[in-house]
Amino acid sequence: MRGNKFFVALGAVALAVCAACSGSAPQTQAPPPQIPKITPPTTASRVPAMVDRALPDDCELVVPVDMMNATLGQELPGEPRIIIGIKEPGIGRTGKIDCYYGIPEKKNLPDAKIVIGLSTYTDDLTARTRVTESVEAERQEGAKITEVDVGKQKGTLIEGKEEQLLVGSLGKSTFVVRNRHNFIPKEKLMAILPVLAQQSMTPPV
Repeated sequence: MRGNKFFVALGAVALAVCAACSGSAPQTQAPPPQIPKITPPTTASRVPAMVDRALPDDCELVVPVDMMNATLGQELPGEPRIIIGIKEPGIGRTGKIDCYYGIPEKKNLPDAKIVIGLSTYTDDLTARTRVTESVEAERQEGAKITEVDVGKQKGTLIEGKEEQLLVGSLGKSTFVVRNRHNFIPKEKLMAILPVLAQQSMTPPV
């Protein structure tokens, strides 16, 4: 019985082969194997980076309120207010804005908890000079001066008695983050001010 089954199977194979031969010309070469093509993902998000940006016209484009609150670990009162400064050709300044965060109800700009200012100048040297002059003026007033990292850039932390500032420049632009009325405790300055400064110089993706 086993022999008969084997014979029948061989016969079926032979018939199938002959049928294939009679239908078309024999294929002399097998098609080359398909090599999988690896392509980089197209959905990868670009990591935001600090740039010498144009001055925005809205505080949400400087540091969004949600990010401000998350960075501080608390919700600030009120809505941010923006003040657009004037050009000052005498010092090479071509534009200026200040964003005031955390103004309590029925209070004014001087009562803001955090102030972020961005300015643009005629060239890189002028921007750097303005930062250097500001740092030296604060040093003369007795402030503590410390160089800190702001993203991949450098900034200067200025610690005064009632206000702490983080200042720096990038290209033709300068940034300053002010901690008003000692709102952020001293031990948290290094964890908060550089984050806000970096964001202020990072346009939305």
